[in-house]
Amino acid sequence: MELTTRKGHDMTDPASLVSEAFQAFMREAPEHAQAWGAAVSGLAKASALDKKTSALAYLAVLAAQRLEGGIPFHVQVAKDSGASRDEVISEILVGLPAAGLGVTQVLPAAIAAYDAA
Repeated sequence: MELTTRKGHDMTDPASLVSEAFQAFMREAPEHAQAWGAAVSGLAKASALDKKTSALAYLAVLAAQRLEGGIPFHVQVAKDSGASRDEVISEILVGLPAAGLGVTQVLPAAIAAYDAA
């Protein structure tokens, strides 16, 4: 599947929310990407969390790791699962005590992604 770049992306198109790095991974290493996808799918099926809770928790992990590239896509997943704007913001900031102010680095991308969709 050919994906578009994030520059000038259409926030209503989920494929355009995928980071350029992840697009390169899928394009240049399709077998690895397929294996990665299978692992992600298996972990999701094994989880006791509902989709919204899982999507919000994943945002907290991305924020703690300062992985801004995944934020637009995963904000859309959270929003599609019923998460409110305030819930997304709170989840980004939930790691403040343990991870520190670094979590705020992804906040602008999260808000922009939520508001644009």
